[in-house]
Amino acid sequence: MIDECVTAAQRVISYRFNDLSMLAEALTHASIADNRVDSNERLEFLGDAVLGMVVSECVFRRYPDLLEGEMTKLKSTAVSRQTCANIAREIGLDSALLLGKGMRTHSELPQSLAAAVFETVIAAIYLDGDYPAAEAFILEHLDPVIERAAQCGHQENFKSVLQQHAQQHHAEPPQYRVLDEKGPDHAKCFKIGVELHGRRFEAAWGQTKKRAEQTAALNALLELGIVEQTEDGLLRVVQPAPVEEAE
Repeated sequence: MIDECVTAAQRVISYRFNDLSMLAEALTHASIADNRVDSNERLEFLGDAVLGMVVSECVFRRYPDLLEGEMTKLKSTAVSRQTCANIAREIGLDSALLLGKGMRTHSELPQSLAAAVFETVIAAIYLDGDYPAAEAFILEHLDPVIERAAQCGHQENFKSVLQQHAQQHHAEPPQYRVLDEKGPDHAKCFKIGVELHGRRFEAAWGQTKKRAEQTAALNALLELGIVEQTEDGLLRVVQPAPVEEAE
């Protein structure tokens, strides 16, 4: 089982390890390890740092006119849990993660686990092949994300864009309300709607409250005409403005 997962993972990441045991460790979740020190948790810690360094340097060099806050927003989009999880799923890393019994209860691996395996593989590549190898792997997948975030003007933080709009045109901030929820406690989904200046917008479902709030904010921005979808499917802010972070 381990050998099959290692072989599959090495194939999808396009990097050949000198020490395959390093990759095996990166794919070993704490739920299946003999003890947590033998799991991939330590590699996740290192991978997160390497990921942040590579993306920070890329943004710093590529966009010399951006201020610190703007660079921080680009970096936050690129290294977010959602971005890392999406990449892991796209290339098939999520299916190579070794989990204990009962951990794979859904057809799709939870976002936190999918994101974590992307970071642990980054650390494994860094330790096996040094910084240039890790940098090449990261930028292969994150270059389009960074470029798209820089061009679209929202960095996928639609709550921030809506909040800025409210500050400029209304006295009160947007109000997010949980309208419904379903599923067991460990895997709940939430339906959240947003109201602004007495107006209600289309609600949205999400696996977390934050994700549902972001989608609800996007629905409002689309309806208000502040964000539009381009012919190639990208979402672009029509009325760009500096925004405050919204959590």
